[in-house]
Amino acid sequence: MSNGTYGAQAKHYPGRLFIVEGIDGSGKSTQLTLLAEWLRGLGYPVLFSEWNSSPVVKATTSREIVPSLKAGAIVLADRYVYTAFARDVVRGIDGAWVRSLYRFAPVPNLAFYFRVPLEVALKRILSGRPKLKWYEAGMDLSLHSLAPESYRIFQSRILVEYEKLVTEYGLAVMDATQAIEIQQAEMRAQIRPHLPDLRYEVRTLEHV
Repeated sequence: MSNGTYGAQAKHYPGRLFIVEGIDGSGKSTQLTLLAEWLRGLGYPVLFSEWNSSPVVKATTSREIVPSLKAGAIVLADRYVYTAFARDVVRGIDGAWVRSLYRFAPVPNLAFYFRVPLEVALKRILSGRPKLKWYEAGMDLSLHSLAPESYRIFQSRILVEYEKLVTEYGLAVMDATQAIEIQQAEMRAQIRPHLPDLRYEVRTLEHV
């Protein structure tokens, strides 16, 4: 792995970074919200962050995520670099270049991928709002004149890339078709081993 690519020079922080990935309609945001409530209930300081591929990503990482990790907090990110790795490649951008672009990003302690059938995700999305978003459906790529069909083509390609990332980066796969409470219990079980002594570390840092 080149030093100029993501994850090549991983740093260790007092805090913890947990992230969720998956296509829209996978239920990842709901699970992350429930996880944040649980962690705060246990007394952990939690920062909630939403990741996107805009130019402000690096600024958000350097101004919010990294300082919070250095301070011993738990950072929860709804999407992370893997979103860019999947979407940008589908849009025709070189994968190695994208990984180099995000080399500044901290490597998560645990990354969850919510695997969901395409039709299930589509049904969930349309049950909550009247129509698909332009870029969500990949309409800018001229894949199909109808948004639902364009969505199926575009998101199916993204799913293929996500499966590659599961193998490449060891993402923890969640069955997003299971009941909400079952998924949440599984997330908590996987995160618990990363939590011992974290609250002690935070208290120590606060008194330095």
